[in-house]
Amino acid sequence: MSADDLFAAAKAAMSHAHAPYSQFPVGAAVKTKAGAIHAGCNIENASYPEGWCAETTALGHMVMAGGGKVTEIAVVAEKMAKIMPCGGCRQRLAEFAAEDAVLHLCDTDGVLETVPFSAVFPRGFSFEDGK
Repeated sequence: MSADDLFAAAKAAMSHAHAPYSQFPVGAAVKTKAGAIHAGCNIENASYPEGWCAETTALGHMVMAGGGKVTEIAVVAEKMAKIMPCGGCRQRLAEFAAEDAVLHLCDTDGVLETVPFSAVFPRGFSFEDGK
């Protein structure tokens, strides 16, 4: 499976976004070390802070399917090329990301840039930090 396959899963998920308030559909997909791809879309709620980001939905699907370590992440938004996960999603992704995980920054046509996840979230909180 290639980065293009991951992008395709994220784009397909974006088509299911529930974004009636922001009109800003987003799709995300994560790939595990085992090669499984799990996708999700943003799901808004009238009580704005209660919605789910696409990355959160993708991680939820991954966990429900048995979990794993994330090696690749793709995020795509209909109205913004090279969208980055928000801070909260970066922390959520860090919980599952392999040390060498990469983030694919996309537009609606495909992957534009690939960066190490550690470069966009270098010092996330971890349980080990408190020991």
